[in-house]
Amino acid sequence: MTSVDTVRGPLDTGRLGRVLMHEHVFILGEEIRTNFPDYPSPWDEDERVDDAVAKLKALSERGIDTIVDPTVIGLGRYIPRIQRVAERVDISIVVATGLYTYNDLPFQFHNVGPGLLVDGPEPLTELFVKDIREGIAGTGVRAGMLKCAIELPGLTPGVERVMRAVGQAHVETGVPITVHTNPHTGSGEVAQRVLAEEGVDLTKVVIGHSGDSTDLDYLRRIADAGSILGMDRFGLDLLLPFEQRVDTVVALVEAGYTERMVLSHDASCFIDWFPHDVKQAAVPNWNYNHISDEVLPALRERGVSEEQITTMLVDNPRRIFER
Repeated sequence: MTSVDTVRGPLDTGRLGRVLMHEHVFILGEEIRTNFPDYPSPWDEDERVDDAVAKLKALSERGIDTIVDPTVIGLGRYIPRIQRVAERVDISIVVATGLYTYNDLPFQFHNVGPGLLVDGPEPLTELFVKDIREGIAGTGVRAGMLKCAIELPGLTPGVERVMRAVGQAHVETGVPITVHTNPHTGSGEVAQRVLAEEGVDLTKVVIGHSGDSTDLDYLRRIADAGSILGMDRFGLDLLLPFEQRVDTVVALVEAGYTERMVLSHDASCFIDWFPHDVKQAAVPNWNYNHISDEVLPALRERGVSEEQITTMLVDNPRRIFER
């Protein structure tokens, strides 16, 4: 067996247990919070840490052992806060490195890199590798996942630069990749093409948010190319209703793709993209417990076996992290 880095240190992949492969603890823009502390909702540090601990304990009580938190630069990654949470819960947390953008890079990277004003090696690749090998910002916590994104604007120069840097960091370290995609634009296939050009092992790539689509032809193409389908937005019923999400997983299981899917919510304990009360009212099922409480029973009712559920929650995540 190999190990995967978690907030509390290396963990044997055989001890990951049941894994939700795409959850956030906090999505919180620190620059906005620092300068406009009450927008869009007031923030109390201790209260929010306590709330996260309670929510992760409730998840652990439902039999989930590990979550992967792909909160990277652009989403408000702040590891000391995650450490405070992790030291009080039994659940293991795998954190990520990478950069989340749909368009441009932060200004700090506009003029530095190959062929730019300050010519030299790609700083993004160097930073991602450092997070993996040395740890994040002096915390000692090493990233166990790489993250990039591609959305409606498509493969913009900034998006492509991040994606290629993520691919290069994967080739150098062996750490797996998760990609935020919009399946309605076919961007999962674009990501596969770009990452493959960098030499990435596509079996170590999760094409995130594939569960937002009911297009079985598209989903099968992604899986047939070797990647894992992230059926990872359960509870976001505004984007696709519960029944259709469940039906799509069932259809793929029946078609023989159980070993090509992982399950998750893309939920968080707190996200500052919306006022907190508005988010709670709009998507009441978008929380850590929805899969355990509603999705798994629905899958069982539709004939998905316990062995197949274990494959999606235990075996597939373990294989993704095995080097």
